[in-house]
Amino acid sequence: MAYPLQSLSFQTLFDAVADAMLLMSSTGQVAQANTALQQLLGYTAQEIIGLEVEALIPQRYRDHHRRYRMAFIQNPEKRPMASGNELFVLTKDGKELAIDIGLSPIHHEDQLYILVTFYTVYKRQEMEQALRISEERLRLAKKAARLNVFDFDANLEMRNENDQLLAFWGADPKQADQYDTKVSMIHPQDSALRESAMRHATDPASDGEFNVEYRVINPADNSIHWVSAIGKAHFKDGHATRLLGVARDITEQKLLEKKLQDQHTETETLFAKEVASQTASAIAHEINQPLTAISAYSEVALHALEQNIIDSNSLRRALEGCVTQAQRAGGSLHELLAFLQKGELIRDHLDINHAVKEALVIAKSYGYSDFHPMLKLETNMRQVLGNKTQVLKILVNLLRNAVEAMRDAETTSSAISITVRTNSNINMAHVTIQDIGPGLSDEIAKRIFEPFFTTKPKGIGMGLAISRTLAEANGGQLWLDPDIKIGATFHFTLPFVQ
Repeated sequence: MAYPLQSLSFQTLFDAVADAMLLMSSTGQVAQANTALQQLLGYTAQEIIGLEVEALIPQRYRDHHRRYRMAFIQNPEKRPMASGNELFVLTKDGKELAIDIGLSPIHHEDQLYILVTFYTVYKRQEMEQALRISEERLRLAKKAARLNVFDFDANLEMRNENDQLLAFWGADPKQADQYDTKVSMIHPQDSALRESAMRHATDPASDGEFNVEYRVINPADNSIHWVSAIGKAHFKDGHATRLLGVARDITEQKLLEKKLQDQHTETETLFAKEVASQTASAIAHEINQPLTAISAYSEVALHALEQNIIDSNSLRRALEGCVTQAQRAGGSLHELLAFLQKGELIRDHLDINHAVKEALVIAKSYGYSDFHPMLKLETNMRQVLGNKTQVLKILVNLLRNAVEAMRDAETTSSAISITVRTNSNINMAHVTIQDIGPGLSDEIAKRIFEPFFTTKPKGIGMGLAISRTLAEANGGQLWLDPDIKIGATFHFTLPFVQ
């Protein structure tokens, strides 16, 4: 389709341009000026057309400008003028405006014209000033928040070395291989954790998120600092091309968390010991008398058996007494457990994916943060039915056990895989937690859920037993996968909301 461009006059197009422009003849007169220039300088078209172009320039620059103009006419080519140097134009009322200009030669009917485009410097200066203010605000915000920007290329090498970031690491900016120096300062126990987070971020199959906390050792004074780093990987053609983010010193926060965690652990341990003590006392009180009676009846039965003539009636009464007292002891234990578990179990509709994320936060707040979580959460997961407090208790206990196992084994790469999926065989939500620790021997695996059985020096052996009870109370199951030989893998299920 053809458009009637021939009907558009030069003046119409000239006036439509937002930039101020004039057309100068080869002899230096203004041949035409668009509306933007007229408004900028305060002239009408009749007033400005025909003026020598030097009339629009302050007196002190006119002679120099004439010489420059004559030289340009001899060799006309498209070029800018000023570009940061001082150049001024006069308005009709004598006011000087700082400008930059662009020159473009135009040949028409064997005549040379120069198209002059005016760019007011104050707009550029305002933008530069706004940029400087913005950068200063960002600098102050980064300083206040103790933020340091990092930028890695596709080879995970730092782009545009940042002296401030290197100083944050305690590295000497003059060192030849700064990245290697920086990596060598990562705490040995956290190196694998950081590398695992970077591999996850740069994996094309991942969401590109980089989020990790680790320790660095400042070589200047061997002090240890905690670093929190978050970032985002950028991909092109299925490959990571850049990892950009910020690192923050969270040492003070970690010290406070450690103090609170120690207090929490001490309180929890004292509470657990008190509960165990009270429970043991209650059990001892309830079964002491039946056990005493069973012992007495047993002595009577043994005495009867030792006689030459056995009194069957006495023996029967003694054995019946043992049975009665054993049943009494069992009944007392059942009543005690019922009392300890009294109260109606309130189960709510839960988002199991959200519960997993909340359990990670709780575990880290308890001081179990030295691992990299690898989440595989089924999207659009149906809600489950369960008591939120008890479900979180199961998750946190499994995470703590996994972290402690890897700590004790000094595992070089501390990662825990958490998978949430729908188990279509039983129509239930299925959660799998797998560590890469030393695993469990067959003997320990057989007893791992027994009450008071523990492999921990300070444990009381009730964590997994309680967790299994809680899973069953919520309509699910908790078990150890015996076929996994790398690390330990636990599974538990919960029913979906019907």
